[in-house]
Amino acid sequence: MVQFHIQPDSEIPASTQLYNQIRFAIASRQFPPGHRLPSTRQLAMQTGLHRNTISKVYRQLEESGVVDAQAGSGIYVRAQGDEGGAKSRSPILEQHPQAHKLVQKSLDDLLTQGCSLSQARELFLAEIDWRLRCSARVLVTAPSQDIGAGELMVRELEQALKIPVQLVPLEELGQILDQARSGTVVTSRYFIGEAEAIAAPKSVRVIPVDIYDYGKELHLLRGLPRDSCIGLVSLSSGILRAAEVILYSLRGDELLVMTAQAEDAYKLKAVVRSAQVIISDQASFETVKAAVQSSREDIIRPPQLICCDNYIGTKSINLLKRELGLE
Repeated sequence: MVQFHIQPDSEIPASTQLYNQIRFAIASRQFPPGHRLPSTRQLAMQTGLHRNTISKVYRQLEESGVVDAQAGSGIYVRAQGDEGGAKSRSPILEQHPQAHKLVQKSLDDLLTQGCSLSQARELFLAEIDWRLRCSARVLVTAPSQDIGAGELMVRELEQALKIPVQLVPLEELGQILDQARSGTVVTSRYFIGEAEAIAAPKSVRVIPVDIYDYGKELHLLRGLPRDSCIGLVSLSSGILRAAEVILYSLRGDELLVMTAQAEDAYKLKAVVRSAQVIISDQASFETVKAAVQSSREDIIRPPQLICCDNYIGTKSINLLKRELGLE
């Protein structure tokens, strides 16, 4: 069971602390689509927050499009992007939604039994053609202010899928899709709502990816002595902001947290000189090691370096391979 921690004496509002922790649990698939969130009473007992505060957080999550409130039942994580079965919205599909679902299921059954896409093409030409068009172009999108998260996804997808992947700022996604109305848009669950709103009218599918849950790293941070200095380094400014809030929620002022994006040499040097432990994403790890090496004469004891696993979860990689016909 996911545990939430609130620092009551923090400058960060309690509702913000809880909101960020729940968003992280959803984005890392600790709360998968369809999962029922704890009741306000359960969360009040766990966190000590007033139920009205928790209700406010749930309303914010609903307004963000990541959960659905079902009267008399509870709050559930919303299925998004391709999870909900959203495909091309042609008039034929709107007229025969059940028939289309049957075609999809039959195709998946054939693939499971070892039938190749080429063999199935003669039986399900429209569906296969649609998948091949989408597979021909894979776009990763993230907001310009956090384009580093997109860069992380592109690096990992190109390595795992062995195909070119194009990075598109979320603000430019609509214009790019107008030029080529087929393809697959991939993004983190943090940005899925905005991406779906842009892509859905253009009959382009959006697939959300789950992020790594950072379980090993959080376990390590829970056990560090008070007053330890922790360095966090990433390509993504958004990851660093979320990590600060979550870490503060766990340990409060017990730890000193310093952050730096990999390309910010000044901040990175400060982190290397001060931190006892530095945690970085894979894309930044070599830069961090080089910074430590260049500062050897200025530090008494080199920091412990920890490289995180992939930003994108393994299950999401496998899902993409299947959806793109790469398995």
